[in-house]
Amino acid sequence: MTAENTLRIGFVGSGFIAHFHLRSFEGVRNASIAGVYSPHREHREALAHAVNDAELGPCRAYDSLSAMVRSGEVDAIWLLGTNDTRVETMREIAAAATGGLLRAVACEKPLARNLGEAREMLRLAEGARLNHGYLENMIFSTGVQRGKEIIWRRGVPNAGRPYLARAAEEHSGPHSPWFWSGTRQGGGVVLDMMCHSVEVCRFLLTPPGQSRDSLTLVSANGTVANLKWTRPEYVRLLKETMGPEVDYATRPSEDFGRAVLTLRDAEGNTAMIETTTSWAYVGAGLRTQIELLGPEYAMELNTLNSGLKVFFSRRVTGGEGEDLVEKQNAEQGLMPVVEDEAAVYGYVLENRHMVERFRRDERPDETFEDGVAVIEMLMAVYRSAETGQTVTFPCPELEDYIPPVARGEFPSSC
Repeated sequence: MTAENTLRIGFVGSGFIAHFHLRSFEGVRNASIAGVYSPHREHREALAHAVNDAELGPCRAYDSLSAMVRSGEVDAIWLLGTNDTRVETMREIAAAATGGLLRAVACEKPLARNLGEAREMLRLAEGARLNHGYLENMIFSTGVQRGKEIIWRRGVPNAGRPYLARAAEEHSGPHSPWFWSGTRQGGGVVLDMMCHSVEVCRFLLTPPGQSRDSLTLVSANGTVANLKWTRPEYVRLLKETMGPEVDYATRPSEDFGRAVLTLRDAEGNTAMIETTTSWAYVGAGLRTQIELLGPEYAMELNTLNSGLKVFFSRRVTGGEGEDLVEKQNAEQGLMPVVEDEAAVYGYVLENRHMVERFRRDERPDETFEDGVAVIEMLMAVYRSAETGQTVTFPCPELEDYIPPVARGEFPSSC
């Protein structure tokens, strides 16, 4: 740590999510982004310049990950690379961290592509004696944090604990080609986005101050489907926008998923999680809808129910953009504006939390153990969808289970 007790962070990755985190750090104290590593030289240098321009450094672009870890110039790593590089990157971090210069590592969602990889991520972090945090931004969303606080302070003491949490996250499809690849990403929309939904629901159902494993997973039932992107006109559109390597005529990943998970609390009460997720939603942009229900109360949040809206007539024209909301689908008409996406979606509070816990050598509220639990739930959803049967826990076969599309099996209809 520096004399000023600032946590010096090194970013691994320089894509869309790294830039989202960069924006969020404008609202985080006691931290600097001191290093960036990416295998793409021009990308890492551009991100380092952006950090310095935002006065969040000084930041240096490194030509190797091990050089950044061993530099003595970073105290913690934010792992923000692609899913298929997670484990190998963590191996390199663990090997380079043996000198004790590194204190902690935080990993963007999902922790890994399958349960075996997720457990290895946890083993590597703990074997290297690194504090670890799982970067699940939605549980740090301002609305989720405030809503849970109110429900558990006012509703639960009077009426009892909540019993049903619902979450839906939907948009029109990912930014980058690798997300569309089942073998690289590890799945389709379920792995990409349902990871948010199951964990935010589990968070809302868990009493404040208790770990998420105070709820025991009982069963999972899931369905996946190809609703939009295997239609011929959209197969062509994907090839045009993402490149010929994305061919949903022969190698599709699911663009819709649904899951119902059953849990039990320490007193034997049943709680349920109900989620849907989609890359086939065409609305104003990214929509996250969350509900929490109990005996005499309900909470709901919709990120597109913004207090700010703008209207543009047909005479106002311009190129495609995402300046109003992530995954924006239109440039005219009446449109909601998410005023501060980095805060509303939870990135600011998430990074404040991780920075302060790492500075104090304290365990974060969301760790790699939670990341493992999320992957276990998602693998159960995939297995249920594959077999057409409900998965019950414990389920040893999930330990080495890999979803069909990640195995390279691409049915014409999932």
